[in-house]
Amino acid sequence: MRTLKYAILGLINREPMTGYDITKEFNSNVLANFWYANHSQVYPELSKLIDEGSISFEVVIQGEKLEKKLYTITEKGRQELMKWLIKDDPLEATPKDIFRLRAYFSEFLDLDELSGIVASQKKKHQKKLESLSRIMDGAYPVPPSVKTREFGDFIVLEGAIMREKYYISWLDDYLSHISRA
Repeated sequence: MRTLKYAILGLINREPMTGYDITKEFNSNVLANFWYANHSQVYPELSKLIDEGSISFEVVIQGEKLEKKLYTITEKGRQELMKWLIKDDPLEATPKDIFRLRAYFSEFLDLDELSGIVASQKKKHQKKLESLSRIMDGAYPVPPSVKTREFGDFIVLEGAIMREKYYISWLDDYLSHISRA
């Protein structure tokens, strides 16, 4: 399944966008916490969506000479997006986590090395949690309705914060096991 297709359709369904705008959204504070795509993935997908009739574009002039393509969703694209949104997919495979793979083989490290890498991971996750919390505190109060873009941003950001809190808790537990060894 081309999940990037649906991510792009969802973004364009919110409002017409340029390829640059779409790429920028994938690097935003909220979306990048659970899904990302780079420039080299977005533009080929836009071409496929045009070929399939899911989106269209118009060339707009910015400034005196700069031409940009402004993409909009077609009725076919909107129907595909809605069908995908209500689909009940099976649970996906567990995402890869390099640190957890290292933890799996931790018997090969001495306790000081092990304690050091776990403490380092904890600091990274604490920084990430602080960053997410600042974003939430600064821009995302609980929206008055679940039928808003702001609610989608809020609930995904809340999930990212919960993920980081859990990971830190797991690392604290890991460190306590090391200290008892």
